[in-house]
Amino acid sequence: MKPLLPIILSVAAIAWPQAVLAADLEAGKKKARACRTCHGIDGIARIPIAPHLAGESQVYIETQLKAFRNGKREHEMMTVVAKGLSDEDISDLAKWYSAIEITATLPE
Repeated sequence: MKPLLPIILSVAAIAWPQAVLAADLEAGKKKARACRTCHGIDGIARIPIAPHLAGESQVYIETQLKAFRNGKREHEMMTVVAKGLSDEDISDLAKWYSAIEITATLPE
């Protein structure tokens, strides 16, 4: 089984979308300013109906934004916002929010 691991990793690297690999963290931070009213620049939602984005998977955020953009997922605000985002914008935003580290404190 061990000889297959390098092959599997090589295939995964090739299959990984180039936009994800090329995403720009600093550009994502700048673009996230437009998201701060609802999701916060730090990824912690400011309004009850918006999800926290801090620490979410980059792939998950990209998938959801693309779903809003192409109409597979609908929300009165996000559908409008996502329509104006390029693949690069989406990758940059996803990289920014996924890079935020969060911690949790369990109740005692």
